[in-house]
Amino acid sequence: MSWFESFVLGLVQGLTEFLPISSSAHLRLTAAFADWNDPGAAFTAVTQIGTETAVLIYFRKDIARIVSAWFRSVTGRGVRGDSDARMGWLVIIGSIPIGVLGLLLKDAIEGPFRDLRLIATTLVVMGVVLGFADRRAARDEGGGRHRAATRRKDLTDLDVKDGLIYGACQALALVPGVSRSGATISGGLLLGYTREAAARYSFLLAVPAVLASGVFELKDAGDGRTAWGPTVFATVIAFAVGYAVIAWFMRFISSRSFMPFVVYRVLLGLLLFALVGFDALSPHAAENAG
Repeated sequence: MSWFESFVLGLVQGLTEFLPISSSAHLRLTAAFADWNDPGAAFTAVTQIGTETAVLIYFRKDIARIVSAWFRSVTGRGVRGDSDARMGWLVIIGSIPIGVLGLLLKDAIEGPFRDLRLIATTLVVMGVVLGFADRRAARDEGGGRHRAATRRKDLTDLDVKDGLIYGACQALALVPGVSRSGATISGGLLLGYTREAAARYSFLLAVPAVLASGVFELKDAGDGRTAWGPTVFATVIAFAVGYAVIAWFMRFISSRSFMPFVVYRVLLGLLLFALVGFDALSPHAAENAG
């Protein structure tokens, strides 16, 4: 991998990690369209450390409060009812599905799951799911001619059952094209949470899973398939761009719907189907590019 490639891929990672459009799919597609080698699951996992560091910094006050309360809840029963301590436990519970499935499906994640036909399918299908969830949330919030607006849940309403459902949605993102934020936000909206609550828990839930995945994949960074220098460079780029995207995205969802992302996902998926269907692009493009 050249330094230019690492710059472009780090930029793509930072731009797409927190938007519901799938960063892993975009890294894969960038390599395919540019006729570069597929950066691979290990590169994706390591560069995600950069974007998750951006989450740690952006939500540093929330995270510090949650971690502190959680540690106190381990030793003292008196604080177990604290909302921050409760959130700490719910983040742990919600991280279980992706941790288990990530280990069980490691070979598939690094191989068959990177087929462009599967990516096209997940882009379209999960785009439709996000669109349905977003329209339902908008209908509840706006009410209607003959009914009052329905109260959407916030994070104080989060319980173990919802935490596990969120976690199962996050685990779907092991397949490129699904999108970690897209799947968890869709799940949250369908569970009745507000857009902001769904996005905030999605970001918090991703921290342990993504950092653990990145650390686990560090062992592959020096095996000849993933170069240290370009990978670290891409990770730094992803961090800087990712931080800016978080700040923009949290402002965006406070007053706007997810429909622009839905349209983008569906159009990109259909374009990918067309390119593969007409043999303009191999479903395994870039996997063996020189």
